[in-house]
Amino acid sequence: MELKNIWVCSIGGVGGYFGGKIAYKIRKSGYDNYKIYFLARGNHFEAIKKSGLKLHTSRGDELACFPHLASGNSNDFPSPDMCLICVKSYDLDGLILSIKEKLRKDTILIPLMNGIDIYERIRKKLETGIVIPTCVYLGSSIEKPGVVIQSGKPGFFCCGPDPNKKAAFNPNSLINFFKEMEIGFKWTENPYNSIWEKYLLVASFTLVCTHANQTFSQVINDGRSNKILREVMKEIQSISEINGIILPENIIENTIEFAKNYPDLKPSYMKDIERGGKNEGDLFGGTIIKMGLEYGIPTPVTSSIYKKN
Repeated sequence: MELKNIWVCSIGGVGGYFGGKIAYKIRKSGYDNYKIYFLARGNHFEAIKKSGLKLHTSRGDELACFPHLASGNSNDFPSPDMCLICVKSYDLDGLILSIKEKLRKDTILIPLMNGIDIYERIRKKLETGIVIPTCVYLGSSIEKPGVVIQSGKPGFFCCGPDPNKKAAFNPNSLINFFKEMEIGFKWTENPYNSIWEKYLLVASFTLVCTHANQTFSQVINDGRSNKILREVMKEIQSISEINGIILPENIIENTIEFAKNYPDLKPSYMKDIERGGKNEGDLFGGTIIKMGLEYGIPTPVTSSIYKKN
């Protein structure tokens, strides 16, 4: 399948980074066989529509990224060959309902979101399309309208086949596309170990950083916070095992070591709590507690700190 029309929904930190890099590469290389569309909103959308998206990377690049079209309404776009879903979990259902009529049975949807049940959430609302289970590694955020900044190591994501359509999907078009766009990307026939490993990282640090009002490095270096972090990770690991996902024996130490690459990072959930707006608590604390109850796995530490957020 040839990937001609690419949607990025929406253009926050994640969509701005990956969508921005793709838009920049298409324009810089003069590709006329690709068109990229940004679904954005608010002041951020107005800034992108007027002057494009500015992407500042940790490598010192300042990229001016121009989509073929930016709009707040997906009906302005042609049917997508591929759609990068880059919304917060609380906006996922609304997004799927708003775009489902534009999707074809061969449209590839890649949810660049970090949750252990994102695929299932999408499939509850959507029967068509090829939904690719994914996890993403990236530190990025909107600095101001029209500007996204990325910190730490360059972003990348890992994904694998739609469990419902495994026999029918050839990933070569995806592999070739992201290689051409110079996007960090890994295809694996079983992405769920990677998804759970990333969830263990993001959920534990998100909850503890928010609870303690600390950055990644502060949590790691504070004795009390570090202990709480490890206990939350153990609870997630117990739930993964009962789901048939056996994580590496040294997963906790490896995860903490990896997090040192993002010392000053504040999770977006923490920022949402500080602003008093919508937040992704259900994706992190809520999911851990719910699965713990479902499988009979005690989650006292997660329950304790999540209630206090």
